[in-house]
Amino acid sequence: MINISNLQTILLAGAILSSGAYGVSAEERPPSRKELCAKFQTQVHQAIIEHAEVPRAAKAKSLQKKAIRFCASDKQAQGIRTFAKALKLLGVQPVNN
Repeated sequence: MINISNLQTILLAGAILSSGAYGVSAEERPPSRKELCAKFQTQVHQAIIEHAEVPRAAKAKSLQKKAIRFCASDKQAQGIRTFAKALKLLGVQPVNN
């Protein structure tokens, strides 16, 4: 037979675990694909502005538009890869942290 104090302890522990107080914090978890799409979109935009004179800037802008469409249509992995290609064309290393 479970006494009341043990039951309260079990319920309290369950509440703590389910509330996320005992888990990975938002700072420790890896970014989601949607978050990466947003980060890479910003990076590509900045890189295009900074490297506008580079001959491949037009191709990078085209890839940026394509990546934005991928990210908007729930194809984030393809969008992230396309953003990375655009950054590579501009000679910029993608940063995903």
